[in-house]
Formats: sequence, structure tokens, C-alpha cells
Amino acid sequence: MLTIALADDHAVVRQGLRLLLESDPEFVVVGEAANGVEALKLVKREKPDVLIADLMMPVLDGLETTRRVSRMKVNTRVVILTMLSDEAYLLDALRSGASGYVAKESCGNDLFQALRDVRGGRRHLSVPLPKSFTRSQLQKYQSVLLKLSDRFTPRQRKMLELVFEGASNRDIGARFKISLRSVESDLAKLLGILGLNIRQDIPPQAVKRPRKLSQRTKLIER
Repeated sequence: MLTIALADDHAVVRQGLRLLLESDPEFVVVGEAANGVEALKLVKREKPDVLIADLMMPVLDGLETTRRVSRMKVNTRVVILTMLSDEAYLLDALRSGASGYVAKESCGNDLFQALRDVRGGRRHLSVPLPKSFTRSQLQKYQSVLLKLSDRFTPRQRKMLELVFEGASNRDIGARFKISLRSVESDLAKLLGILGLNIRQDIPPQAVKRPRKLSQRTKLIER
């Protein structure tokens, strides 16, 4: 059983998520919040396994909520659920401590898989990491990845081999007859298996500050 808290300022979204999640007996929704401040109180009170939080919320947005949850003495992991697929938001969410980043346009199965991955200590991203970051990190951790090779599929091992040889994503796609987006997604999943501490592994200069969240207001002091 996985306990989940929901944070979104739209009641209809929360109701839809609750119905979706509770259609699977594996998931139990323990509470809902309409903004980041309410979400922090809910996490402190219920200590859920996962907080699913919208990126754009009033009073306290999803990024700041994630940062504060990561500083709390709880084991709650945060999955950001958003309509925004901009890589700047993705990187900022990961640096804030998010364990998952799921686009609202994704199917329910993707959200279910994200929750299972996060519970297992893996990172789940439905939006691919920037190509340059993904490749640099795969090359940086080459020795570690080689030691974990038994956890990869034959295709993943071959992809890594090609990356280490300097092949481009386009070359890899042509080799496996798959789209460029599929290559990017597969390589990003390898980073999730590696379990990098993104907050440490993404240098600050790699994160271009995203456009100001339209619903962001002055943050409430702790």
C-alpha cells in the first residue's frame, strides 16, 4: 500500500486524481490540499509516502513546497504533476528535491508507474532531461553504470556503449530504428536507475530560471 497526498488548487483536478488513484487498491489517498501551505500541513500531519503536487499553486508554489518538504523530517517524496514541459521547470523541480515529474497530458499508467518508481527509490520523468545534461552525466558516471549493467536490458546496454563511443542520439535512433524522442527518453531513464542526487549533480549555471509562475505570490514566511 502506498499512501498519497494531493496538492492542486483546482478541486476538480484533485477529485479526478483521487478517483483515478483509488481505482487501484495499491494506492490510498490520505488527504488533499488546495495550496502549498496546506500541503505542508498535510504532509506534517499524515506523513504520506508521496505528495503529488501541482507546479503552479497560489500562496506557495510547487517548487517551494518541494524544497520545504525535502527539509522536513519525513520520508515523503514529491512527484510534480504539471502541464509545463519546459526543461527549465523540470531541472528546477529536480534541484528542489522532486523525485518525479509527470506531465498532466500523460496517461494514468504513467502516473501509476511514477509512483511505483518513486517508492522504489528511482526517479521518474515523463519529460526528458536536456540532451546535453543527460549525455554528460552518463559519461561522467561511466564506471558506475558499467557496474550496474546487469540491471539494464540488452538495448540499454548497447545504447550506453554507443554513448560512451561518442555516437549522437540521432545515430543511436537510426541504429535501433526508433525516434529521437524515444532515444532521449531511454537515456534519461538510465539516469533514474542510476539514482543520481540531481540537486548536487546539476550545476546551478545549467538551470536557466524559468519564466515566473503566473500564480506565484509572495511566499509565506515559515
